[in-house]
Amino acid sequence: MNRTAHVANKQNSSRSSYFKFDSVDLDIINSPQYSQLHHTIYLNGHQDELIVTPFAQILASLKTVRQNFVQINNSRSEKINKILALKLHSNPNENTAENDETTKLIKDTLEEMDWCLMQLENMQSFRTISDLATSKFRQLLNKELTQYAETDQIKQFISQTYFDNKEEIENNDGSNRCLGSQRSDSFINLKKDEPNPSDLCNHGRLTERLKSIDETNIKANQKSNRGILSKTNAINYNNDNNKNAFNLKPENSNLINDSKKIAQNSSFSIQKPSISSTNCQTASVKKLNSDLGDSKSTMSNIFLTRSSESQIPKMADISESYPYGVRTSKSEELEGLMKDLDVWGLNLFLMDELTEHRPLTAVAYTIFKQRDLINIFQICPSTLLNYLSELENHYQTVPYHNKIHAADVTQSIHVLLNSKALESVFNDSEIFAAIFSAAIHDVDHPGLTNQYLINTASELALMYNDDSVLENHHLAVAFKLLQNEKQDIFHNIPRNQRRSIRNMVIDMVRATDMSKHMSLLGELKTMVETKKVAGSGIIELDSYQDRIRVLKNMLHCADLSNPTKPLDIYRNWTERVMNELFIQGDQESSQGLEISAMCDRHKACIEKTQVGFIDFIVHPLWESWSELVYPDAQDILDTLEKNREWYCSEADKKQHVDNNNNEKAQITESTSSALN
Repeated sequence: MNRTAHVANKQNSSRSSYFKFDSVDLDIINSPQYSQLHHTIYLNGHQDELIVTPFAQILASLKTVRQNFVQINNSRSEKINKILALKLHSNPNENTAENDETTKLIKDTLEEMDWCLMQLENMQSFRTISDLATSKFRQLLNKELTQYAETDQIKQFISQTYFDNKEEIENNDGSNRCLGSQRSDSFINLKKDEPNPSDLCNHGRLTERLKSIDETNIKANQKSNRGILSKTNAINYNNDNNKNAFNLKPENSNLINDSKKIAQNSSFSIQKPSISSTNCQTASVKKLNSDLGDSKSTMSNIFLTRSSESQIPKMADISESYPYGVRTSKSEELEGLMKDLDVWGLNLFLMDELTEHRPLTAVAYTIFKQRDLINIFQICPSTLLNYLSELENHYQTVPYHNKIHAADVTQSIHVLLNSKALESVFNDSEIFAAIFSAAIHDVDHPGLTNQYLINTASELALMYNDDSVLENHHLAVAFKLLQNEKQDIFHNIPRNQRRSIRNMVIDMVRATDMSKHMSLLGELKTMVETKKVAGSGIIELDSYQDRIRVLKNMLHCADLSNPTKPLDIYRNWTERVMNELFIQGDQESSQGLEISAMCDRHKACIEKTQVGFIDFIVHPLWESWSELVYPDAQDILDTLEKNREWYCSEADKKQHVDNNNNEKAQITESTSSALN
């Protein structure tokens, strides 16, 4: 269809806007269908009201199709009726059925077109197509949560964690209609091309910002060590013996105390509200203004923690001479475990033990070697080991978001990249970006949620304007470590390619913000279903935007993969994540804050939580992923279902015990009352 504009015959017509000269999609011009679609679209037949935007053109074209269909049907109805009347004379039963079938087909066609037009007319033009799916999925999930018979804690936790509260959800009259709900048995034909350099971020701007931070580090730390970002020592770039190395002091503490200290330092002074709290509020405001005013002390250092003496590896602990980059006293056991590097459900807790607590370095280094990324990007093996070990040092000793979790996600995305359905889809830069993103995606995580940091007005939340606070921080730390020349694994990568990889890494790591879950799910489901409907069951990832959507969802799946792992591993992760949430809840309680959902160790039901987590979050995501890579993820879905059944059984057992205890308590209370 020709979208070229023709200026109306007006004597004193002014120059038209640029988009009215040629509103044709450039890809369509060169397509075989272009000659058949060569006409201009006007609003309701008015030659002076040209439609130029693609969405409005589709709507207008469909309206025209409907009008033409009705007109053709009406003009031929009399003739058809005469023919049917003649046939009815000769064979009444057969032709009556045929007439009914034709009438029904016309009616169904008009109803289908009317529904499509209604949906298009009600769509908000400022939103993307995937946003429509996101809104629909969120409405459906809200409905399910409303009807959910379990505790309000689970509902609140899911809505607070996996919904982006900044989004306005509008109701859609047609939201209850679902197209493409069944997966079609189709294969995937995938192509690739290079990302557009014009879409890449400004690397130079970030470099200048980080350099500015470096210049204030030493002065700021000489003045004070207040604030979460000034807790660590400054980076010493003037050390003659070790140029560009980090000057770090040891810090040892146990897990819970360390987490509580982090929580205390990540927020401003907060008092319980009370009638006589004016002085406290005034003091808090003064402290807030003081911290904001002293930018050198609060914003001068991007690291939350410093490596402890026990964490800093000795040269003998990491070496390219070791098969997996790290020293081990159990080389045979480690070799046997590494044989399963390509297998879903690798035991990373055992990996942590066999690598002498260097799981991330060992896993990432081995993957880089196995995929030949070291040679492709001309990375010096010692530089890679230096970076990975320093990256691992900056993972905090919190229960869940630690280096074992980073190693687990890195190994998981490595397995997902090996899917047969995705074979030869991604280029080397995209694979590098995916592995790198998984390795860095939670570095320097304090074991606290984004919402906690925002609620307590932490300095990280102030720095990143409450937007994906931790995810932005992980990125800043990871790229900051690259500024040490002995750790710069990007050194030999051409500038444009380096910027391209950086752009992809930013997109992927920011997508690990769990509040973006519904958006990611909407994007994935929309892309899969749209390409199925439009392409005869063939899904082609022939554009960079399609491939980066898949990579973002792949990392998101890897990050939410615990319930899909063998049960013993899944249970270990569950215990760790709940402990981390409970530590935050203890901190909130001590600060006089409302305890976040699932963070109250006295109220949370772990078993029911996991069932709800699988039903409402994990299963819909993995089900959509399995449609993309069918049948590669079927075993994963099977394991997920088995794990759900186990937690359901445990929840029932616990409920039975609780009911018995309640009955015994009631009997005891009744007996005591009777005796009194």
